[in-house]
Amino acid sequence: MATLIKTDGSKLEIQPQNGLDFQLDELQKFVDGYIEIINLHNGDILVINDNGKDVLDSNETATEIAHKHNAILGWDYICGDVVM
Repeated sequence: MATLIKTDGSKLEIQPQNGLDFQLDELQKFVDGYIEIINLHNGDILVINDNGKDVLDSNETATEIAHKHNAILGWDYICGDVVM
């Protein structure tokens, strides 16, 4: 089970199509582009759009989660929908 964190702050529980694990094309559809992985250092990861800052709205919820886990620098931020 994973959570899709939308830019509007809403969250949606999601599951991989095959029932086991997410495939690359699946993750790319959720984040609307090429992916980048952010390690939260607690066993969880954030899958974000690699070029999100160029074209997508800010995701304050995902940014707060990343800051809480010291996964990104204090001035950095995340844009676009995120899979956690």
